[in-house]
Amino acid sequence: MQFPESWLREFCNPPLTTNELAETLTMAGLEVEALSPVAPPFSKIVVGEIKEAVQHPDADRLRVCQVDVGQGALLNIVCGAPNARVGIKVPCALVGAELPPGDDGKPFLIKVGKLRGVESQGMLCSARELKLSDDHGGLLELSPDAPVGKDIRAHLDLDDTLFTLKLTPNLAHCLSVFGIARELSALTGAPLVQPHYPVVQAALPDKLAVRVSAPDLCGRFSGRIVRHVNTRAATPQWMLDRLARCGQRGVSPLVDISNYVMFELGRPSHIFDLEKIHGGLEVRWGKPGESLKLLNGNTIAVDDKVGVIADDQAVESLAGIMGGDATAVSDDTRHIYVEAAFWWPKAVAGRSRRFNFSTDAGHRFERGVDPSLTVEHIERITQLIIAICGTAQTACGPIDDHAINLPLPRPVTLRVARAAKVIGMPLTQAQCADALQRLGLEVAHSEGVLTVMPPAYRFDINIEEDLIEEVARMVGYNNLPTTPPLAPITPKLPLEATRSAFAVRHALSGLGYQETINFSFVEESWERDLAGNTAPIRLLNPIASQMNVMRSSLLGSLLQVLKFNLDRKAQRVRVFELGRVFLRDASVRDTDTTVEGFHQPMRVAGLAYGPADALQWGRTEQGVDFFDVKGDVEALLAPLLAAFEPASHPSMHPGRCARVILNGRAIGFIGELHPQWRQAWDLPQAPLLFELELDAVLTRSVPSFRPVVKQQAVERDLAVVVAERVTHAEVMAAVHEAVTGGLLRSAVLFDVYRPKPLREGETAPAAAQVHQGEKSLAVRMTLGHDETTLTEAQIESAVQLVLERLKDRTGARLRV
Repeated sequence: MQFPESWLREFCNPPLTTNELAETLTMAGLEVEALSPVAPPFSKIVVGEIKEAVQHPDADRLRVCQVDVGQGALLNIVCGAPNARVGIKVPCALVGAELPPGDDGKPFLIKVGKLRGVESQGMLCSARELKLSDDHGGLLELSPDAPVGKDIRAHLDLDDTLFTLKLTPNLAHCLSVFGIARELSALTGAPLVQPHYPVVQAALPDKLAVRVSAPDLCGRFSGRIVRHVNTRAATPQWMLDRLARCGQRGVSPLVDISNYVMFELGRPSHIFDLEKIHGGLEVRWGKPGESLKLLNGNTIAVDDKVGVIADDQAVESLAGIMGGDATAVSDDTRHIYVEAAFWWPKAVAGRSRRFNFSTDAGHRFERGVDPSLTVEHIERITQLIIAICGTAQTACGPIDDHAINLPLPRPVTLRVARAAKVIGMPLTQAQCADALQRLGLEVAHSEGVLTVMPPAYRFDINIEEDLIEEVARMVGYNNLPTTPPLAPITPKLPLEATRSAFAVRHALSGLGYQETINFSFVEESWERDLAGNTAPIRLLNPIASQMNVMRSSLLGSLLQVLKFNLDRKAQRVRVFELGRVFLRDASVRDTDTTVEGFHQPMRVAGLAYGPADALQWGRTEQGVDFFDVKGDVEALLAPLLAAFEPASHPSMHPGRCARVILNGRAIGFIGELHPQWRQAWDLPQAPLLFELELDAVLTRSVPSFRPVVKQQAVERDLAVVVAERVTHAEVMAAVHEAVTGGLLRSAVLFDVYRPKPLREGETAPAAAQVHQGEKSLAVRMTLGHDETTLTEAQIESAVQLVLERLKDRTGARLRV
């Protein structure tokens, strides 16, 4: 909200400077977002009156003016403004005056000069030249009663400051200059000037028939008829200035009066052209099929969720938001109907956003406007209408007030001990009562408890915490003591056998992956297709229609990131995410960190796509495959050793998917994207994916120290022929089981051989050792003992044990 400081000080004028005033409001919760001067600095500009204006002898667009500036002698000033004429009063810059800086940032100095041979002893100014507005259509015309020779800054009150407040939704009572003054009076103790509502005597018996059919929409509706008004009258300059300084441009006198009272008292109102109303008015909910052309030119369709004011023929106004074009006042309006109502906040909230616009009226009504002063505010509006638009025939009818369903105030109690505990400083009951009474609240005392009856304009006081906040505001947030924590603080050290999530991020980053952060809300099709989840957890109020379920897997989010990058011509993508997934689990109970019926574990997932290596010269480009990503997973889990076994997953290729086993427990999956989903996502090639439980990834073995082995190790290579179905894991398990006693230090597969497929009609050589459907695996074993050097007999015995175990477990035979 924006307003001039001078207007605020008319209601409450504490002995504070502008900056102190802003600090006081900000520390009370009314954040002053900006302070800006009404006008930039300039000097020696006074009110001047043009006494004579004749055509310049050598220029068609210039006039030579004789200007009275209150110095006795008239000044000869050459002016090119189209509206320069005898009798008007305008700002006149005297010789030596300094105008606001121009586009070059330098001030403009006025000197005696000649224009086309005629001496000019000053300059007549436009509003744009004084940086008061962007209007450059001519000289700034002042009011006829402006005193000649008076400094223009004093005459137009330009030594003023604009306050811009950033108010939270609970401060609806501060959406007016008087409301802010009321707060300022409570904060500083300065007297508050109460607004005066003189009663305008009714000279007519006329009333407009009004029926309120929706008490849940409108709690009070007041109005009065005013006849024979002059809508062609000019809005007073003082009112236009105040509206402009509140960010509102002048429209017409009646509209300006309505806006002025809204900024002054916080009461939005509406003025109808009485002759355009057919019959009476009905306040009701809209009906499907009805439409309304608004004052902003938009035509909207209303329904039973939108409140309206209608006459006997059509809808005429959008209740609490904006009037209709059909009954708008114009220059031809003679008789008017002034309306002020109380609209229930819940009946107005969100309606204007539904139609893609917002209004000052809707902004106030959806937060709550005082229902008790509709009659008084109509009196204030009537007084201004008569003063500005009144004629000799102007007469008004009585105020027709319909109070149907007003909010019932409910007492709210405040425990003094509770307030002291929440605020964090000792408070007495007298201090709390004084703070609340300064705000104009009725307070009843009992032992240690205050009972407050909220006034009609305070819609934000409903519970004890609201009163505690008011006490804290009045005490002053800057006066709260700085108290160190009193609870004992014991650092919680992580177990040595774990690592942090940051370490996991660091490890994946070192492997060439980039972290992504995605929404936990995903498309339902992702859950069905990629996670096999046919009953996902649905959101009651999704932020978007396509993000209506909670994810149970991170893979869909990574595929979306991949697609986004491929659409932007990325060739190589490596991404990962640490995030939470959401699973149904009836065994979960409500605690501080869990929700009953839902398991929310953390997982880490990654995706690799494109070449295995970044562009480089040392190796031929090769696409990433299963074993590349398997190596990344092994590096992530190191020094723990994971096992991989064939498995199936809804999102992965049936023959290129493995389950990751760690310490005998399945912790996730790794594999290539299923061809069906590759086609559905329109991917040129299949990405490789993995998803693991984060808790398992965070586990690590505690390092243990042992001396360097002094005895030399020996190596033996062993090549065996096995069936194609035999896996690497089965072979390595048999090797490790065969050699006991700690003699086997390591075993590594270093060669795989498969015979070439036979052509049609071709037979395998008789001497071939590896037949079709078989493969040769070569394993290098490193043997050694910590205490002694191995003998040849011990080495040969270990090799024979390995051969026998391979034969028993896999059906292997020695390749010679």
